[in-house]
Amino acid sequence: MKVIDMEPVPMATAKEIMESKEGELGYEQKLALEHLRKFTKLDKEKAEKLAEELSGILRMSKETLMQIVNLLPTTPDEVRMLFAKERFSLKEEEIAKIIETVKKYI
Repeated sequence: MKVIDMEPVPMATAKEIMESKEGELGYEQKLALEHLRKFTKLDKEKAEKLAEELSGILRMSKETLMQIVNLLPTTPDEVRMLFAKERFSLKEEEIAKIIETVKKYI
């Protein structure tokens, strides 16, 4: 498999891409696909809708946005952990909005 572009995507999208290439996957890629099948919580459409809705709430890096979509944090501490590497801190209202939005998709 040749790397064409690197961009953070939801696990559901990665799973779909890898399943379409299943016959030509190497050992590590097969392990990654097995991991995606086991731990992907949302389907692709829901993951994309959640990402779109979250990006409207708060400006954040694409990597952090995808981590929220993939991990679906439900507590303030989980949200703070995902934002630990950002150069800003969240207000309690912003954390509550993120959690409320995530819970709509669980």
